[in-house]
Amino acid sequence: MNAPTEIKDGESCRFDHTLAFLLLRGWLAVRAILTGLEKFGAYQSVARPVLDPATGQPDASGVMINVNIKHYAWANYSGLPAGLKDKFAGEPLLPHPLLVAFDRFLGPALLLTGFMLLLGIGSRVALSVQGLIYIALSAGLILIKQDDGISWLGIHVALVAFALTLVRHNRLALLKKW
Repeated sequence: MNAPTEIKDGESCRFDHTLAFLLLRGWLAVRAILTGLEKFGAYQSVARPVLDPATGQPDASGVMINVNIKHYAWANYSGLPAGLKDKFAGEPLLPHPLLVAFDRFLGPALLLTGFMLLLGIGSRVALSVQGLIYIALSAGLILIKQDDGISWLGIHVALVAFALTLVRHNRLALLKKW
């Protein structure tokens, strides 16, 4: 009978790095995809009848209540929240054409880089673009003094940088070179 094969420290370390990268790649992909999708989401107020708690049927009095329902559509797209757009518009260091372009491409860029990471297509490129997006978002938040958001984005940049250090351990990728 053959003796069990021992895993050498180098092999175990490579597997640990691979697992660490896959976890980071997955988290950053899901974060980007869901954030990109949320750019297409909006709430719509819909009147619904009040339900009788005992029967579950609409109340006989015909009383209606407004319920906010979230839906996704191309027409809902907004890269930047309306409140922040107004603040950015008043910032002289952010030229209007740059702000409009960033607003237009933020959601699609997040979706594209998120799916690239999820599928392992050009992970280095996707991570680099995500890092640049988070740096650009940080610069904007610095200019309008949104310190809490800056801290969160700093954590994202650190995660992207750490993923880039582990990208050589990329497995389950369609295009490893990029």
